[in-house]
Amino acid sequence: MKLNWKRIILYTCLILAAVIQIFPLVWLLDFSVASSNEMFTNGLLIIPEKFHWDNYVTAFVDGHFLLYLKNSVFINVTAVLLVILISIMAAYAIMRMQWKLSGLVKTILLLGMMIPIHATLLPNYVIYDRVGITDSFWALLIPYVAFSLPQGLFLTCSFMESIPRELEEAAVMDGCGLYRILAVIITPLMKSSMATVAIMTFLNNWNEFMMASTYLSSNKWKTLPFSVLEFTGQYSSNYAVQFAVMALTAMPAVVIYVLLNKHITKGAALGAVKG
Repeated sequence: MKLNWKRIILYTCLILAAVIQIFPLVWLLDFSVASSNEMFTNGLLIIPEKFHWDNYVTAFVDGHFLLYLKNSVFINVTAVLLVILISIMAAYAIMRMQWKLSGLVKTILLLGMMIPIHATLLPNYVIYDRVGITDSFWALLIPYVAFSLPQGLFLTCSFMESIPRELEEAAVMDGCGLYRILAVIITPLMKSSMATVAIMTFLNNWNEFMMASTYLSSNKWKTLPFSVLEFTGQYSSNYAVQFAVMALTAMPAVVIYVLLNKHITKGAALGAVKG
């Protein structure tokens, strides 16, 4: 049989790319069950003399894992719901309503994707300090929603463009108002868009640490990335437990990505074609 060298080269490149992408996760799991002394040996991976599963117990108990997990879930779920709600309402106003500044408003909102997070840390901190919301739930929720909204609006507008206007015209003839049209007709047709926006918003904010470390000081609203700092000392750190903490922190995001990967791919593809 004649070998298809193009396909062989393609599969080889894809396998190599997959190994490169998966290796950090394997490396993380490997070091999370080792002892801190074994981490300074030669080689990228190590075979522990004894598997230290107690690293995960220490990370779970001493790292305030349940408290930080509750905060992360509550803040991220609230941010996801707000981003979906605002994205649908803004997309409907921009794509369906006729007003002079709709194009300009859309452009201004989408420009948010070009603003780096680090450029807003200092001005946001000054504003939050004067308003009195530093070290609070709002200090994280506001920037999480603000930085996720441009991407959510971009995807939502792309999906809404594919919905026939005749459905809304028929609803108006039947006596539906604006909010009823949006809730009963538009929203159910955009389930795929809402799933994509929700997943991408959740994954983008789940491991965020820069803004959280800048705005928060007490344990009340700290999120999961702070668990790593619980095992950092002035002169030494418990590296093995830190790896266990990072493995526990990454687990929810990895599971969500593996289970719902098709929605992310579908949303990105439709947004690229229609946007």
